[in-house]
Amino acid sequence: MQATVDPAATDALAPDRARRVAAARAILIRAAARGRAVFTSSFGLEDMVIGELIVRAQLPIEIVTLDTGRLFPQTLDLIDRARVRWRRPVRVLFPKHEAVEHYVVIHGLNGFRESISQRHQCCEIRKVEPLARALNGADAWVTGLRRAQSDARADLAVERHDTARNLVKVNPLVDWTDEDVKAFIDESGVPVNPLHAQGFPSIGCAPCTRAVQPGEPARAGRWWWEQDSPRECGLHVARTANAGLAHSAR
Repeated sequence: MQATVDPAATDALAPDRARRVAAARAILIRAAARGRAVFTSSFGLEDMVIGELIVRAQLPIEIVTLDTGRLFPQTLDLIDRARVRWRRPVRVLFPKHEAVEHYVVIHGLNGFRESISQRHQCCEIRKVEPLARALNGADAWVTGLRRAQSDARADLAVERHDTARNLVKVNPLVDWTDEDVKAFIDESGVPVNPLHAQGFPSIGCAPCTRAVQPGEPARAGRWWWEQDSPRECGLHVARTANAGLAHSAR
């Protein structure tokens, strides 16, 4: 039997959701006021919310995405749908083809499955290096990270200074729940990746993402063949000033 929703209970939550939306908007306004602000979007659920808030408030925040060359076609389609809806340019950055070619010659197309170090190399080429170009000269970096996404992100702050990149990293939805995100999307009619309805709460590269099973955490479908390492690609891992990776994920 399908569970029913008490309309009174739903209405009672509406003011809290409105406060969260207002707070996220205020955080984005503050980020834009810092100077050049860049929002890096993977066009997941959270990122669609943030993009919508940026456009509604007409904030001068650049919207950037990384096309790794291994994305799902559904993700690529959504990027175009969002660009049309928002009537804003979406800057798409690609990995350097020489680095990709070299990696494939040495490790093969799917060499990232052979070891964690080779997977990190692939992520470095396809994601981390393009991210560095996206954030070069930026004063604020806006992301869709939330505490509820994984245990490794449970201590996220709304803002923190990224010493290595010399900018402020801003997480406007840091305290939003899954229900908050879903409610905003349902109420706003924001387009989303159809893979979410097929069991993909977190969507990355096609060969590195699978649907999650009942009871699994949201990021269990990312690099699922790895058992004893943080499920991070390096974009949100603390980096030292000399660009080395720290072990604690953020």
